[in-house]
This record gives sequence, C-alpha cells and structure tokens, in this order.
Amino acid sequence: MRCVLGEPLPLTPEIHTVSFQLVLQEVNVEWTVPALTHQELNMIFQIQISRLNTSNIIWVENYSTTVKHGEAVRWNWTSDIPLECVTHFIRIRALVDDTKSPPQSSWSNWSSWKEVSAQVSVKPDTVSLFPKDKLLEEGSNITICLMYGQNLYNVSLLEEPKNFSCETQDFKTLNCSWQPGIDTTLSWFQKQSEIYTLCESFSERCEVSKHRNSYTWQITDNSQETYNFTLTAENKLRKRSVNINFNLTHRVHPKAPHDVTLKTIGATKANMTWKVHSRGNNYTLLCQVELQYEGEVKHEHNVSVRMIGNYLFSHLEPDTEYRACVRCTDANHFWKWSDWTKEEFSTPEAEDKVTLGLVFGSAPSQALDVWRQVWTENGRRVVTLFWKVGLAASEGLTLESSALPSSPGETMPLLKSQANGKIIFYNIVVEHETKPIKSEHYSVRAPALGINLSLDLHSYYKIHITANNSVGASPESLLVLSNDSGHEEVQGKTIKGIKDAFNISWEPVSGDAIGYVVDWCAHSQGQHCDLQWKKLGPNTTSTIITSDAFKPGVRYNFRIFERSTEQNDRLVEKQRGYTQELGASPLVNPKVTISNLTPKSFVLSWLHYASDFQSGFIKGYHVYMKSKGMQCNQDWKRILLSDNSVLCKYDVNGSETKTLTVENLRPESLYEIFVTPFTSAGQGPNETFAKVTTPDVRSHLLLQIILPMTLGVLLSIIVCYWKSQWVKEKCYPDIPNPYKSSILSLIKSKKNPHLIMNVKDCIPDVLEVINKAEGSKTQCAGSGKLHTEDVPTKPPSMPTVKDSSGPVPCIFFENFTYDQSAFDSGSHGLIPGPLKDTAHQLGLLAPPNKLQNALENDYMKSLVESPTEETSLIYVSQLASPLCGDKDRLATNAPMPVHGSEYKRQMAGPGSLAPPSLKESNSLTSMILLGQGDQ
Repeated sequence: MRCVLGEPLPLTPEIHTVSFQLVLQEVNVEWTVPALTHQELNMIFQIQISRLNTSNIIWVENYSTTVKHGEAVRWNWTSDIPLECVTHFIRIRALVDDTKSPPQSSWSNWSSWKEVSAQVSVKPDTVSLFPKDKLLEEGSNITICLMYGQNLYNVSLLEEPKNFSCETQDFKTLNCSWQPGIDTTLSWFQKQSEIYTLCESFSERCEVSKHRNSYTWQITDNSQETYNFTLTAENKLRKRSVNINFNLTHRVHPKAPHDVTLKTIGATKANMTWKVHSRGNNYTLLCQVELQYEGEVKHEHNVSVRMIGNYLFSHLEPDTEYRACVRCTDANHFWKWSDWTKEEFSTPEAEDKVTLGLVFGSAPSQALDVWRQVWTENGRRVVTLFWKVGLAASEGLTLESSALPSSPGETMPLLKSQANGKIIFYNIVVEHETKPIKSEHYSVRAPALGINLSLDLHSYYKIHITANNSVGASPESLLVLSNDSGHEEVQGKTIKGIKDAFNISWEPVSGDAIGYVVDWCAHSQGQHCDLQWKKLGPNTTSTIITSDAFKPGVRYNFRIFERSTEQNDRLVEKQRGYTQELGASPLVNPKVTISNLTPKSFVLSWLHYASDFQSGFIKGYHVYMKSKGMQCNQDWKRILLSDNSVLCKYDVNGSETKTLTVENLRPESLYEIFVTPFTSAGQGPNETFAKVTTPDVRSHLLLQIILPMTLGVLLSIIVCYWKSQWVKEKCYPDIPNPYKSSILSLIKSKKNPHLIMNVKDCIPDVLEVINKAEGSKTQCAGSGKLHTEDVPTKPPSMPTVKDSSGPVPCIFFENFTYDQSAFDSGSHGLIPGPLKDTAHQLGLLAPPNKLQNALENDYMKSLVESPTEETSLIYVSQLASPLCGDKDRLATNAPMPVHGSEYKRQMAGPGSLAPPSLKESNSLTSMILLGQGDQ
C-alpha cells in the first residue's frame, strides 16, 4: 500500500466566473468552496496563472481571506503583457487556517484550469499594437504586443547600444563593438529586426553593420588620426544612437608576440627571445615577461621592444619545468595588453661530481610537510601518509603551508629549490615502541606522494619520512601514532562558510601545544578523500580555509589536531559546514527499525542514517503514524484524512536524535509508520508507510511469565545435573576396574587371562563368614574411603600361638574375591556382592582343613556351571573388618561395619590362633587367619 502524506481534504475550490478589464489589463476571478460545512472559516488560497499553455506558470500567489458559507470569493490580477495578445489559464487550491477546524497539513486538490482569453481579430496584412492609448512615464518599462494578421508577437522596446568602442591592431582596420541589448522580435518585418548604422563625421562615411554587435571599419586615409563615430540603432518603433571620439594612436591593441624561443644556459639560466608586430623602428612597445612554476608567478619584468625582444632568466632550479609568458602594449599610450604568448621549457639536471675535492650538488635542504589519515579495517589500523611542500618542525615550531593541489587527489611535492635536484625516492621507517629493533622500512619511488601502511591496533608507532636525491636524504619528518590515534571521540559543531572559504576557530585544550593542524577533504567525503591540511603555530586558535574546490551544497568536515612536544597529534575538535546551503529538500529517507514491541508501545530507530550527502543541514525528522480511530498523544499533531483515519505527526528536533519511543498504543492494532528528514527547504520524499501490529496483552503477559519460568527450569536442571555429578564424584565414585589394575602384570596364567587370582592360590587356614541374609543388608555403597578408626596407625598385633610369650604381628594384604555367577547372565560390569551360599555360611567357624575343602568344592562347582573360557571374575566389594587384637576384644567390642567400595585390607595371623566369635553385626569382610608357615 502506498500512502502519500497528508491526503487532501475535500475542500476543493470551484471557479465560477473569470472576467477582465482591458483598459486596466486586469483579470477578475470568482470562486466558492462547495464542501464548506462551517458558516465562516479562515482559509488560504494558492492561485496559479500560466501563459500560452498550462505548463508555463508565470505567477503564484497565496491569498488569505475569510470564507462564508454560500458566498463567493473575489480576487483580481494585473497582467504585465496585454491580455489581447496571449491566452492565460488560472487554477486554485485551498488550505484551512482556522482553529475551528482540525489542522490541515497539505493543500486540497487543484480546481480545474480556467482559460482567460481576450484576443481580438485583426484584418489580414494589417498591424495592431497593444496596449492602446496607454500613457507611460518616460524611462518606465513596458512590453508591447503586436499582431500582424493571424500572427502574435510580444515586442520589447529598442534599447540604445552600450559599451561602444573602437580599436586597431594594425592601423589598417578599426574593430568597433557594442552591446545591442534585448532583441525586439520584429524580425517578421524584415530579415533583421534592428538596423545598426555607423557614421564617421570627419570623413562623412556611413556604413550599415550586418551584425548586431560589431563592425570592422576600413581605414582608407592613413593621414587621419582623429575619428568621431555615431552608432544608430533603429526598428519600426524606435531609434536610438550613441557617439564616441578618439585618436587612433590612443586606441592601439597590439597583436600577441610571436616566434618565442627559449635556450637554457646550464642548469640555472635560460634566455628568451620574441618578435612583435611593429610599425617601424620609431614605434616602441612595452612587453611584460613572466616566469611561472606550478601555476605561480616566480618572476616578472618589463622590457621595451621595437622589433625583437630578449630577456635572460637566472637563478633557476635544475631539472625543473617552467613556463615563460610575454605580452605587449603601446609604450606611449596604454590602451590594452596584447594576448599572452606562452612557452614551456625545462632546465637540465645539475651534474653531481667531485672535482678537486669540491662536491657539486647537495641533499634536499628541507624536510617534507607530512600528514596522515587513520582508520580501522579488518581488525587492523590503516594509515595513509601524505607529503607536500613544507619545513621541518624546528625547536617546536611548524610553519604554515597553504599550498593546495591543482587536481583532485594531488598534493604538492617538495620545491625544487629545496630538493636540490631530482627527488628519486622517499624513505619511510616505521618504528614500533615495544619492538624498536624490528623497524619496518619502505621505499616509495618518485613522483608518488603517499603510501598506505597496515599497522597493529592500539600500538605506539614513530614514523620517519625523508626525501632522497642522488646525493643524500633530506632532514627527517616525524609522525607519532599513539594507541588511540584514529579512535578519538570528540564533540562536533556546525559552522557557516562564506563564498569559497570557512572561518575555523577553536579553544586550546592544553597549555603545552607546539602547534595545530587543520585537515579536511577538498572534493569528497569518503575515507580515501582528497585530504588537505594546514599547519599552524602554537599561539594560533583560528584560521581561514580557502579553496577553489569548495562548492555550494556540499558539506565539508574539518578536524583540528593539537601537536604536543612528543610530536603526537591529538584530535581536539570537529567542525562541519557548507559554503552555501542549497534550497533543496532531502533526497533520501532513513531506513527505520522497529524494536521493543509491546501491546502499548514500540521504539523507532534510524541510527545508520547519514546526512553528509545532503545539500543542507538536517534540522530534524518528521514522524508520521496513522491508524483507524487513533487518538494522538499530547505531543503529537492530529491530522484528519479523507478516509476518516487519523494521521499523527511528531517532530524530532535535531539531526543527532535518531530514536523515538511511541507509547499509549492499543493492543492488537495496526499502525503505519513513516519517518522523513527535513531541512530549511522542506521534508524528504513521500514513500511507503511501514506497518506494525501491536501484540495481544494476554499473550504478551503469558510470554513474560513462561519465558522466565522456562529459563529458570533449564537453569535448575543444569545446576542439578552439575551438582549430581559433583555429589557422585565425591560420595559415589566409580568402582575401579580390576582389569585396569597394575596387578594384572603379576598374573602369568596362560589358560585363562581373565582370571586374576584363584582361590587355591591363597588357601586360608581360617575364614570368617557371615550369613547371606545379614550380609545383604550392608551392600550399600559407602563414601569410598575408610574411617580413621578403620586404619590402624601401626601394624596391630595378634595373640601368640600356644606358648608364645608375645603377640604375633598382623600381616595386611589385598583380598580380591570374585563372583563368576554374575556373568552367567552376560553381565560384564563390576558388581559388588557377597559370596554364594555355602555350607559354611551359617555363622559357625569351621576348621581350616574343612573350610578349605568346602571352598574348593564350592569354587569347582561354580566352574562347572560356567565354562572356564567364558568366565569373568567380578570384584566383590568388601567392608572393613575389626582390627586384629586379643580374642576378647574381637568377641565383645567388634566395631560397626564401615561401608565402602574400595579394596579392603585383610589381616593374616597364625593359623593356630583361636578365631573370634561372630555376631550378626559383624561386617561382610572376611578375615583370613593363615598358619605361620603360610604367611
């Protein structure tokens, strides 16, 4: 949908009658406003009048009046051309200007064109002149209309010729010229509408010119020196004349010199000769000689010449291109200079050689005037160096350089007088502060006047630049780049230019500045613009920037840098302005982004809209919003459209404000938005409105509730999972895999490599067994670590065997018990659990020999049930057993079992030691008592 701002209200005027008074050359118009609903309303009418056709508009006027219901509005207009001569057309549109009616932002539709014709008929081959019988004051201007048959002509009065003069170049002809004025358009009478006649009173000759502005008079009498000319201009309506009197020798305009030659003498001199047009040796001309370098006049001299002129130029620079110019005039009576005759020449390069110990030629005597442009690209700092004519900073002072380029993108090189010969190349050394040893060297061949460097971001650099000829290098120019060069953020201000100049002024930031630099782009506004700069002294806080490149309607951005004693240049201010703002509206509208959409508000933003390309300053932005039955906010202007929709308008003042929050909206409503900038000349073009629909309140609230809840649940799951892993790691660590234990290296079984230990490899004398029912109660996993009371601080002792007088030391070893039946089901995990039910799991202590037989039988039985080649041994979790000690302590004060999933140390003692009594609270740990010979 395309919507045009401010659709017109149906208050279109209707023209009823158009009359005229030929005596006064006046047109009277009457019209009404049929759709007017008020009894009385203040309105503004815009009236357009065109001539010959409707597209040739010659008059526009705004007419304010009070319109009453049912009454006609009257207006009159006086034509500057007789109404009898040409047809006119009139149309009108209206605008309400009354507080009783809603404000109107645009004009109504135009009324239909109404033709105004007062032409009269003229007989064939007759001429009628209009206006008739009109009395005019002498000196006043009037346009006359003339009708010849059916043809119509607008006639202007004949003017007298202006700037009439005559001169000679060869004393054979007089070239007379004048300005004829406007054409009276009476050419239909004859071939030429005006006739110009030149008469000389002394010779009584009259000549008719074939041209409107010049005539060549032939000199027939060589003895005549004084002339008195009368120039007469006439047509069928009027005659005008002018007169001049002069001496021929005082009106000599010499021809340009010819046959100009230049001959160089060495590398620093040149001789110039030329010829002039002369009447003989008695006639003297004064000739002016100029020597130009790079468009600038370096030398000027006057020479008197009769036939051949000669002049010697000295103190020239070697290997330099010059232009020599000469012109001449009458030496006795100056009238005009001749045209210039120009000739270009070059001096040869000076010879650099050593003769008798003397060196001829020297290195450049002055340093380059260097400047830079810095920006960021692809994570690197790009620095473009420029250099032109200038002096090195000496004792903290920098001289001004006002040299400007002669073409876009060009800077001025070092002067030949300072270069002392031909510059061959420029040497650039980039020194990193933290890596001074790893300096980078660049060489730029002449005539290049710049280079691009790619450097690290946020690093400190020193850049040294020299110009080199065949003898040596110039003094060094130094540029310092600090860590934030190219990233400075400063406030900008608006300035106004004057013609082709800008007056730049600023406030000093610090007291230790050694100078200032002002730079700007002369032709473009991009990064790679034609950069120009001007260096100023420390006590200067203003300057005038002039350039022929400045154009009206183009914005120029100026930057002011402060130079410190460390040669660091710091950006202190930005200024922007136009030499002249053009009266044009913005050409492009910003692209608007809609964000933060809620049922009652949203945010408009156009942050990336650039206004540098506009022909005038952006004053602000108009924001238009419309919706059916919408009520405008307090700060918005309400406009009622023809479709009963409301258009709300808000003005954002200032070009820097590029966001707007629109509030107090209705949920589930469609809004159309349009943003356009405006300048002093008007607003931007009409374009399509952007559409946005506000969401439902309930869905919006539901989203506000569900989204935080969802995020909270996800966060809780993540935290719980992480915490569970932490708890498992701390409290329930994984059971070690015996197959990954280092004990496997001790096993040399070839028949079944899965077996870690057979029961027969460790035959116990005594085995303490707990019944299955009681043992199954203690199979929960522990913390995986022994309590301090489970691990003795020193090896415990056992009672002595039989008649032994001292305790027998306990021997600890790792006991691995395996359950093969767990693999019958195909499981291959590590499963902690008790041994299978055997005959000795009744809480009774069996003799060692019988216990060994029982275990062997049980073990062999399990092997029969599970083939050996498919058997895998499973580590059975152990519980810590009571500490070894005397018999009573083992029987009466047995500690509570401590849960654990690690390997538990077992105690071995003499096989003859009486076993302790078992209780139901004893742990599942087996205590194997070995004979003394089996330890």
